[in-house]
Amino acid sequence: MSARTDPSIRDVPSPNCEPRPPGTAIDTLVIHYTGMRNAEEALARLCDPAAPVSAHYMIDEDGTVSRLVPEQMRAWHAGVSSWRGETNINDRSIGIELVNPGHEFGYRRFPQAQMESLVRLVKDILARHPIPASRILAHSDVAPLRKRDPGELFDWAFLARAGIGLWPERSARAGSGVPLAVAAAQALLAAIGYASSSSGTMDEETAAAIAAVQRRFRPERVDGRLDAETAALLRWLAEKSVP
Repeated sequence: MSARTDPSIRDVPSPNCEPRPPGTAIDTLVIHYTGMRNAEEALARLCDPAAPVSAHYMIDEDGTVSRLVPEQMRAWHAGVSSWRGETNINDRSIGIELVNPGHEFGYRRFPQAQMESLVRLVKDILARHPIPASRILAHSDVAPLRKRDPGELFDWAFLARAGIGLWPERSARAGSGVPLAVAAAQALLAAIGYASSSSGTMDEETAAAIAAVQRRFRPERVDGRLDAETAALLRWLAEKSVP
């Protein structure tokens, strides 16, 4: 059933949208958390014409899905962002906000009902838009210097088991024992899609991108350091990534 006619999705139109650039294909999906105290505050902000922010969908903790912006329109969810050298992520993406207080107001796990609704919604979106697994992203992936959402408590493995996005097998995290130079790590980060310098030194941008990889694929330890497990993840992700 299309989200357009799905009676389980309520329409709460946000004025914060605009037409996408002509001819722009939707090829990216970005998952966020709201980072506000409750769903009511989040919805009010996403629909406030004075606040330059919105998303296509918001999913409450009880699984209720609200459609704020039609998919054919450009929502304002990614902000200053980049992926594979593209900086206008809002032009080509669909944004989904998950109600969660976030790191500022009491970050917590995402309830099962919320995750199950997310899976249903994303599968519906993927039936309409051919979005590659490597372009189903966290907000922290496209803006690693600014954002941490949906964060280390978000269950990416659950999505992968449903056929959504990427998740490494344990063997992909084992590492080969071969050291990875910073310059090589920066090249892999760029090949995957992350904004990363080519300085050859562990600068702020590189450390933030490494932390984003860890937050997504090794959430039990997010330190921005280039250890053997992180190096293995970078190699694995570079193999899985497609333009």
